[in-house]
Amino acid sequence: MSKTYTITLSDAEDKALHVVAVSAQDWIDNAVHERCRIAIDEIVNAEVQRKLQAGEPIVGSKEDIVLQANVESAADRQVRLEAEAKARAEAEQTV
Repeated sequence: MSKTYTITLSDAEDKALHVVAVSAQDWIDNAVHERCRIAIDEIVNAEVQRKLQAGEPIVGSKEDIVLQANVESAADRQVRLEAEAKARAEAEQTV
């Protein structure tokens, strides 16, 4: 399954982007794909290390490994970190 995302730029942002890119669409596509490649490598490396430590077999492609990995999304991480910060602040108030 593929996902499609849409980006909206102001006239000023569009003009500025065209100062650094011949094709705004190509630049945006490249930036997003490169960031995804980096995240995929990070997930695969972490998952391979986890599986090695657990003595589990490493099978499948990078995409398979990413899709099967139990990872925390940025949104979930933000919620967790905010809850932890709130708990620390409340603990400090009771001291």
